[in-house]
Amino acid sequence: MNQIAILRRGFAGAAIAWASVLPLASLAASRSAVSSVTYLLTVAVYAIGSVICHQRPERSFYLWSHQMPVCARCTGIYIGAALAVLLSPAARRLVDRRSLGGGGQPSVGRSPKGFMLIAAAPTLATLVYEWSTSVTPSNWIRAASGLCLGAGVAVLIQREVN
Repeated sequence: MNQIAILRRGFAGAAIAWASVLPLASLAASRSAVSSVTYLLTVAVYAIGSVICHQRPERSFYLWSHQMPVCARCTGIYIGAALAVLLSPAARRLVDRRSLGGGGQPSVGRSPKGFMLIAAAPTLATLVYEWSTSVTPSNWIRAASGLCLGAGVAVLIQREVN
């Protein structure tokens, strides 16, 4: 197995693991008594979340009455990436090598850049809406737009892993 395949598989594992620990960290944080290992892991997840996300309470989901480690849009991005990894066989059929490499008729986009523009369009639309109206879309809309972006990135990363 070459280094690129190893990195892609590492990405796949990390995407699934990160999407999995986000709700688990919320669950652990909501408990009054947890083991010291669980406590340290929960603190680590929230600390990583604070580096990669603004963690604004009004823009975050709450599970078990506790704020998740990342905002709704980031939650959507990470869940989208994990779902794309888990569904990568179907994703590879949707976006095959020809559609991204220029041979034949593409099923989605003509290039990785074009594909990412399509995947990022919902997120960009919510940002433009928010910035132009000063109205924040609901957390579910923000998460759904992030889901598209996360899935798009994962599809591109995973497209050649077999």
